[in-house]
Amino acid sequence: MALRDNAIVGYAETRIVLRSEVDVWELGAEILDGILAQTGFEKGEIDGLILSSSSTGAGNIFWSQTTADQLALELDFCQTVDIGGSSPVGAVARAAAAIDAGLCTTVLCLYADTAVAENNGRPRSYGAEWTTPYGYLGAPAAFGMLSRYYHDKFGLDERALGKLAVAQREHALRNDNACEKLRKPITVDDYVQSRMINDPIRLLDCVMPCDGASGVLVTSRKRAQQRGLTRCAALRGYGERTNLGAASAIVDPTVTGHRQAGERAFAQAGLTPRDIGSFHPYDDFIIAIMMQLEMLGFCAHGQGAAFIHEADFLFSGDLPLNTGGGQISAGQCGLAGGGTNLVEAVRQLFGDGGARQVKDRRHALVTGIGGIPYGRNWNTSTALILTSEG
Repeated sequence: MALRDNAIVGYAETRIVLRSEVDVWELGAEILDGILAQTGFEKGEIDGLILSSSSTGAGNIFWSQTTADQLALELDFCQTVDIGGSSPVGAVARAAAAIDAGLCTTVLCLYADTAVAENNGRPRSYGAEWTTPYGYLGAPAAFGMLSRYYHDKFGLDERALGKLAVAQREHALRNDNACEKLRKPITVDDYVQSRMINDPIRLLDCVMPCDGASGVLVTSRKRAQQRGLTRCAALRGYGERTNLGAASAIVDPTVTGHRQAGERAFAQAGLTPRDIGSFHPYDDFIIAIMMQLEMLGFCAHGQGAAFIHEADFLFSGDLPLNTGGGQISAGQCGLAGGGTNLVEAVRQLFGDGGARQVKDRRHALVTGIGGIPYGRNWNTSTALILTSEG
């Protein structure tokens, strides 16, 4: 597979804060400087830039070009990926494809958003006309309905979901970049007793909006070897599905595009869920983690709770889960939040996990969720498998 000729050779991440005191481009510059220092690349060697979706830049039709200008980057390839929380994972695949096509040689994938400090997003969809006037407001409304549907179909085990929340919080306690307000231990009882937001969604099910940035550098494996870079995270498999069931009037929202995306990624990689050493799913709500476990083949559809009770999701366990805390316990950096879990996966594959380093760093699975339509599951589902090399 062509994408295997490419690899992530560097990463960087800012601290996640409740509200940024600096401009989004300053955060981007911090990521660029960090990656250059880590890899030894010169700025002039970067000839590609891919940005994730951003609430900060959503109203600017020249966002990628303007960001490149602010960072003094002269490029051969430049674009913004606009599939919401799936954008960071999708950006890596697109960077590899651009390199394979000869459009560029080295791509900075930059994920920065100051959605709390400066939200310029003006989404145009069915919401303003068909759902918002009736009180269907935001992600908690969508996931409340989704959770209720799942509960009516399979039953919803609140203590199983609480186990996922506790594991991620334990990891956030070991992550200095996690939002300070969230770095407090919790128990399963704390989860169960947390305030109801939209029955059955609780406070500890939800992400907290924050500001921050992350990024990775993608280049060809040959170029990495020529530069003597001894560590990299090679692309092994990728799948993406947008608007599953879009042509159907009635769908089962517990069946998501991660089934198709995961099947493609695992087939390309020649791996199965048993080969995954750490799992970094997009986690805007706790139930999304359980649903992805089902769709990606870790367990059968509707059997997520039983699987959760049997598995050990701590960094030292058999299926380490979002070892940086995930977005729920580290904070969600707006539409760039998917980069938090992606960078953590790369960190683990590089062996930089420190106090939360996983035992098996051969293969990591990272996912994305982009958009939450009415009456279906999320708009875009992505799955990326990375392998440690060097």
